[in-house]
Amino acid sequence: MLEQLISTGTATRSKTGEKMDTGVKTLPDFMKDATDRNRTSPFAFTGNKFEFRMVGSKDSISACNVVLNTITAEAFKEACDVLESAEDFDLAVHDLIKEYATQHQRIVFNGNGYAPEWEKEARRRGLPVLPSMVDAIPALTTDKAVELFGEFGVFTKTELESRAEIQYEIYAKAINIEAKTMVDMATKQIIPAVIKYTTVLAESINQVKAVGPIDVSVQMDLLKKASKLLKEVNSTMNKLSKLVDQIETHPEGRDRAVFCREKLVPAMEKLREPVDELEMLVDKDMWPMHLMEIWCLSRKVIRRTAAAVLFSIKEVK
Repeated sequence: MLEQLISTGTATRSKTGEKMDTGVKTLPDFMKDATDRNRTSPFAFTGNKFEFRMVGSKDSISACNVVLNTITAEAFKEACDVLESAEDFDLAVHDLIKEYATQHQRIVFNGNGYAPEWEKEARRRGLPVLPSMVDAIPALTTDKAVELFGEFGVFTKTELESRAEIQYEIYAKAINIEAKTMVDMATKQIIPAVIKYTTVLAESINQVKAVGPIDVSVQMDLLKKASKLLKEVNSTMNKLSKLVDQIETHPEGRDRAVFCREKLVPAMEKLREPVDELEMLVDKDMWPMHLMEIWCLSRKVIRRTAAAVLFSIKEVK
């Protein structure tokens, strides 16, 4: 319908429900909803409301709603200014909808919202691409944002700047804690576990060799691989530890948050790589934790909060 409205000025047809093909003859036929839509977006407008999906347990959409309500208020104000002075109200509504659809059609994407193809397409369309929370926070204090929130008496420029500083601080503290925890886990749990495994493996090789000329190539390969990965863990852990010590040298606020994103997070990912390989190698009875625990620890980075991303919607307009 959107394409029809933009190209011809009117929408004369719409999708109709189709029969669902389940491939199971014993199940009754039923119709698919014609309004069924893309479910790969973490944020969507569904019918008459905005919808947030998979909100984090410690996150809140209250800040997002403040932004949405303010943007919606501005949109209604702009529409009212046009419609209140229109001679033909119905025609003015039609023309206004067409104008909005034409101006903002670039934000409509019906593909996989999580796929890298959407990021490329967004760049091609001239849309802001904000891969992390640190990239999104500056949208709070742009001239457009300050003007918007000031016009409706929601936030002053000073209040927006203070909120931006708080978001930077939250991000930096979270990454700092996670990085320190990774170093602690690698030092006190992972490295000792791998040393124990390689020691047992080496003793096993010597004991088997003592029995006679028996092939121990498999055990030797495991020992060599585990030892190599252990060295990588120690090296990447030391690099991460040095970076953690440098955090305090960076001023609080954006500088520290950028340092965490550009230096600490990649170093955490580097440490995770050999650890993941070792978990697949080391005897599970000797491994101190499950892969999911490491994954949650190193990947639970506050990449982008819904609130910060929504502030960038104003940039799209």
